[in-house]
Amino acid sequence: MRHELVGLEVEITHSLHGDLKGIHGRVVDETKNTITIEDGEGYEKIIPKGSATFEFTLPNGVTIELKGEIIVSRPEDRIKKRFRKYW
Repeated sequence: MRHELVGLEVEITHSLHGDLKGIHGRVVDETKNTITIEDGEGYEKIIPKGSATFEFTLPNGVTIELKGEIIVSRPEDRIKKRFRKYW
């Protein structure tokens, strides 16, 4: 949760919007409420954080599944934030 998300591989494993499930690619941008994913064909998709569950692949190969509602915040604030509730 405290990791920089831009540049990581990501897949949407669950979403309240059924057509978003299964989208995968590389995170190219992040705002307070959205993540922008570039798929393999060069298209960018803007995904709302609060309504999806993401599976991120870290550079060392570890995969982590996070509910988007946990990471809804500005990226610079999320890195400083404490997450005692989720440990």
